[in-house]
Amino acid sequence: MEVTRSTVPIGIVGAGLAVAGLVAYSLAPDKLWLVTLCEGLALVCLIVFFVIHFEALKAFSSRRSTRLGANSVLMVVLFLGILGIVNFLASRHAQRWDFSETQHFTLAPQTYQVLRGLNREVKITVFAQERSQAFNTYRDLLDSYRQASNKLTVQFIDPERRPNIAREYGITRADTAVLESGSQSVRINSPSELELTSALIRVSKDTKKRLLFLEGHGERSLEDRERNGYALAKEALIKQGYDVGTVSLLQESAVPENAAVLIIAGPRRPVTKEEKERIERYVERGGRVMFLIDPDTQTDLDDLLAKWGVELGKGVVVDLQNRLALGDLTALLVSVFTDHEITHDLTSAVLLPLSRHVTFREDAAKDWDFVPLARTSPRSWAETDMKGRVVSFNEKEDVQGPVHLAAALTPKKPPEEGKPRPAIVVVGNSSFASNAFLNFPGNTDFFLHAAGWLAEERELISITPKEPALRPFIPNPVQERILLYVQVLSLPFLTFLWGMTVWRKRRRL
Repeated sequence: MEVTRSTVPIGIVGAGLAVAGLVAYSLAPDKLWLVTLCEGLALVCLIVFFVIHFEALKAFSSRRSTRLGANSVLMVVLFLGILGIVNFLASRHAQRWDFSETQHFTLAPQTYQVLRGLNREVKITVFAQERSQAFNTYRDLLDSYRQASNKLTVQFIDPERRPNIAREYGITRADTAVLESGSQSVRINSPSELELTSALIRVSKDTKKRLLFLEGHGERSLEDRERNGYALAKEALIKQGYDVGTVSLLQESAVPENAAVLIIAGPRRPVTKEEKERIERYVERGGRVMFLIDPDTQTDLDDLLAKWGVELGKGVVVDLQNRLALGDLTALLVSVFTDHEITHDLTSAVLLPLSRHVTFREDAAKDWDFVPLARTSPRSWAETDMKGRVVSFNEKEDVQGPVHLAAALTPKKPPEEGKPRPAIVVVGNSSFASNAFLNFPGNTDFFLHAAGWLAEERELISITPKEPALRPFIPNPVQERILLYVQVLSLPFLTFLWGMTVWRKRRRL
């Protein structure tokens, strides 16, 4: 009897080691040697315990109460076993049904096509705080992606809790997702199906599309890290998976064949006739060009743009309504966009520090489709005289708003089979993509969307975003005054008045 009692701790130790092995596996699955050691010792202890107590277990099992209890235990075990089998089959052959009103969890056919065509592993690292709306959107969206493809590995990292990893990846903006595959790396800042699917296409390709910036006319430099430079724009494009370089059409006889997009960013000196002819030929053979032209600059590009029906307005656009609060009258905060592939999923306003307006003459270019991308409010105008401070609209000299600040053009006639389709984007400002302003959320998105559309990396643009966008509230001057009067002045005064009234009533009691 003494021997029997002394062996009871062996069974307890065995059970404890078995539980410890399971806990070790859940906490440190990579340390299999520890799990194996715990489970092995547990098995030895339990075998010893059952061998020593075999006769006692045999007598216990022959009792009537034991047999009835065993039946109950057996039913519970069978039920748990059935649940385990069903769960195993469900995990191997999962089916999902989307009953949401807007089909929130249903991916577009183009996305399914891309996911089925993935031929290599893609690692997705999302840097977002768990309490943010973007975290939930990324999680729901990527769950749908992983259901459709086993090539994806997803990891969520809170940059505040693990700042060392965020620094390693060079994360400077919250809610960023980094996609890696082989030597390719692409990052996105918007948790939308369009952005994710387009990034998957880029990261799964071994070749990169080449974006060339024109130089030789005082354009913004890609190497300049000061306020007016384009170093951050270059880095943003590289992170999107593009090959970025420069070209001088004063030295080259034509735009290189491998150029997916030619970007003319803020020239300060005139572009020569020969250069304009080379740009025109590039467009004729299916090239794509982005013009970022500032006000009051002598670029001599007017005649070239006129061939496509585009006119750059004179003066500087002023907006009394949609402008940066407490900023200059010319610091436009644009939040009114036309429905276009470039703008339909923009969720933040675009800050244009100093801009000119863009118009279209259909009679001069009937073969081109002109789509304005952004426009000002009715309380705006193009001020032609900026010598003094702008105070009022001059009917005779100024152009009454709303006016267009950017536009996209494509030929109405589809190209011949096998020939690329040209496209043009014109923006009346180049400083919005400079180092000083690119980190403004809307500016980054607008610039990268325009570049992606021109580079035909947004071919899945017909994917309509279903998720509700997180729209930060950026007040204009009128809204700012309303908030001041209501929240800062009126509400505290009413609260004080009500408190005094209650105090006087109680005092009379």
